[in-house]
Amino acid sequence: MTYQAQYDSPLGLLTMTSDGESLKELRFSNTPIKVTDSTIPILEETRRWLDSYFNGEEPSFTPPLAPLGTLFQRYAWGELLSIPYGETVTYGDIARRINCDSAQAVGGAVGRNPIAIIIPCHRVIGADGSLMGYAYGLDRKRQLLLLEQKNALTFNL
Repeated sequence: MTYQAQYDSPLGLLTMTSDGESLKELRFSNTPIKVTDSTIPILEETRRWLDSYFNGEEPSFTPPLAPLGTLFQRYAWGELLSIPYGETVTYGDIARRINCDSAQAVGGAVGRNPIAIIIPCHRVIGADGSLMGYAYGLDRKRQLLLLEQKNALTFNL
């Protein structure tokens, strides 16, 4: 069974999708959805994580995650989870960490991340420090990085 709920964040509406055991998707959405059951524990846990994050705190836990994607994508997303709160890395850094010859291939995987914010694809920037690509717009990426700014590496906003 699939469960869906929404979270009204300072940057817009987020849709959470779960199988009841883990979070499958967390996406910005402009359209309200029909909520199937917002009281299941995994969705409540995701709300607590988001509350902490948007209150400017580094969440002390990660809800169970099960994003759907290719083996390569899941490997890249796993590496994104290792980027510390408030820090940024480049696509090339991720490529080196996962022994991939192509920062562009990493960029493709990062761009298909189905769990926004919690799997922090917004923390990946260009080699020159510039903001590059974000499925939900560079303004949102900038706002997420600013929220974490007190510990962030230098980047061009």
